[in-house]
Amino acid sequence: MIYITIFYMFFRIGAFSFGGGLAMLPLIFQGVQEFGIMSKEEFSNLVALSQVTPGPVAVNAATYVGFNFAGLAGAIVATLGVTIPSFVIMLIVANFVKRFYYSWPIRGIFTGIRPVTAGLIGAAAVMVAETVLFNYHIFSLAFIINLWDSINPIPCLMFVVSFFFVAKMKVSPIFIILGMGMIGALVCG
Repeated sequence: MIYITIFYMFFRIGAFSFGGGLAMLPLIFQGVQEFGIMSKEEFSNLVALSQVTPGPVAVNAATYVGFNFAGLAGAIVATLGVTIPSFVIMLIVANFVKRFYYSWPIRGIFTGIRPVTAGLIGAAAVMVAETVLFNYHIFSLAFIINLWDSINPIPCLMFVVSFFFVAKMKVSPIFIILGMGMIGALVCG
């Protein structure tokens, strides 16, 4: 029964989310909260681990959640659950998009999906920022009242430096991840 639950949770996520792994994170977070699989802090660690390991973020996250919940079999079931819908849908959609790419409804659909994807990625960023950069929920009154006290300075500085080097200096994210991991081990460990 547990494997059916895991498969269904990730099949639903794989079938009804758009925008890739980062856009799927809010849905995965809702799923793990619904089943009480992990805390916000554990999920934040899952996001970091999913980012630094090779492969798609959603597949890495599903594999980790499945393993955390039901061992190796759970990891396999969760991975299949999140990938099967995408594989089947892409086979079907690729055929239709190729035929109807210049039709106005298809172009309208793509125009509508892009901002939603950006919003989902933004929601994932807020969820991770809450557990890494701040001591309070970002949208709470306590956060607003205690804004200065709620900031964790070292992770905030690491965030700003990482953002600057990737966005402005075009440094490879791999080097940033390795460098900040070492700095985190030395300063925060």
